[in-house]
Amino acid sequence: MPMLGPRLVVAGAHSGVGKTTVATGLMAALASRGLKVAAAKVGPDFIDPGYHKVATARASHNLDLYLHGPKLVPALAGKAAQGADILVVEGVMGLFDGTAACPGDAAKGSTAEVAKLLQAPVVLVVDAGAMSGSVAALVHGFATFDPELHLAGVVLNRVGSPGHAALLEEALAPLGVAVLGHLSADDRMAWRERHLGLVPVAEAPERVRRSLEVLGEAVASSLDLEAVWQLAAKAPCLQVDEPPRARPAGRARVALCSGPAFSFLYPENLALLEEAGAELVGFDPLQDEAVPEGCSGLYLGGGFPEVFAAEIGSNTNLLRDLGKKVRSGLPTWAECGGLVLLCESLDGAPMSGALKGVHARMTEKLTIGYREARLRRASFFGPQGTVLIGHEFHRSETAPAGEALAFSGRFGAGQGGFASEHLFASYLHQHLAGTPQLAERFVASASAKRRLSAIGDSPSSKSEQSS
Repeated sequence: MPMLGPRLVVAGAHSGVGKTTVATGLMAALASRGLKVAAAKVGPDFIDPGYHKVATARASHNLDLYLHGPKLVPALAGKAAQGADILVVEGVMGLFDGTAACPGDAAKGSTAEVAKLLQAPVVLVVDAGAMSGSVAALVHGFATFDPELHLAGVVLNRVGSPGHAALLEEALAPLGVAVLGHLSADDRMAWRERHLGLVPVAEAPERVRRSLEVLGEAVASSLDLEAVWQLAAKAPCLQVDEPPRARPAGRARVALCSGPAFSFLYPENLALLEEAGAELVGFDPLQDEAVPEGCSGLYLGGGFPEVFAAEIGSNTNLLRDLGKKVRSGLPTWAECGGLVLLCESLDGAPMSGALKGVHARMTEKLTIGYREARLRRASFFGPQGTVLIGHEFHRSETAPAGEALAFSGRFGAGQGGFASEHLFASYLHQHLAGTPQLAERFVASASAKRRLSAIGDSPSSKSEQSS
């Protein structure tokens, strides 16, 4: 069984304290010193792991208690850390902020719960820009709130001056919590943000790479990297399970929608599709004029099609080909931005029209949260009544909304999405690490389509059609 070695969790006192800056900068700084650094992100986030990948040169993995459950989270952490010297896990929101799925248990699903499952020391990032002595009360509260949690160190962010840093460190000294360093405000390290958070790496990879070089140097000069390593190395070796794998379900070439507008893809989903027998062939709707030849399946992930609506809308050849293939029965799995691409339009810009009569538009409302959804119509994912677990994160909506899925529970109720024997399209993002059978079912559908196409293209079939 795999063993989980040196590791730590970088958490925030609350959202917006600079947690991503510190975590990603720490990854870059450790990697620049020759360490093999692995990364993971608490929660279902797509964007932060992209920054992690630039810093570490390897894929970052998601650890989510709602999507994966407590048994699978350590297994996924072990997979993420395979072959690495250290695993750095970036938290989500504040350290104890969770789903509050059980009354009186507000930390359920939180960064703190993940840290305890991994038996990992926690480094707390504090925005100290408007504090001096009060920082001690804040850190004392976080250090003592949960006796089972190991708060091992603090990083002070947005420190104004050396004198300010001295005041903060003096206030924290009696607590016995290591101050690992402090960062000053620096415009060169500012992340670009917009309506759904950070801008994905796929949109400006070179700019992000340059920013991370500056950030890594700043972290290396401001934090005690040796002390950070010693904290991580003291974590007990933890034996973890192997995550479940997908079983072979056939062979099929699957067209994978990617590029700057469609970068929301979990690496685990792609790996499971390949394990099930898919050959993934990428295409970019901003550049390519057709769906890749010979594909019998289509996977359209999420992203920001609204940012590139004009460019997508002008690629008429691709949109025509995509719409024709989906309407002809090509097994198609579309999530969020992928659903928008299947609509007839987005705020008036042409889309593929694969979903006749369905139009998308941007709204001021943010739809966000975990979802438990039940299929109201059968699809390749399963018969009517099949339960799917996922999350939503979008500011667009479709009209009509569709009725293939029924949502229930504290995280939202209602219906939406589109499904048929060959189609599943909705705002639901799924992470298949705990349900590899869904990858198998999709590949099986694409494989069956490939076989039917091969029969249709055979000489005997063409002879029968002409006679």
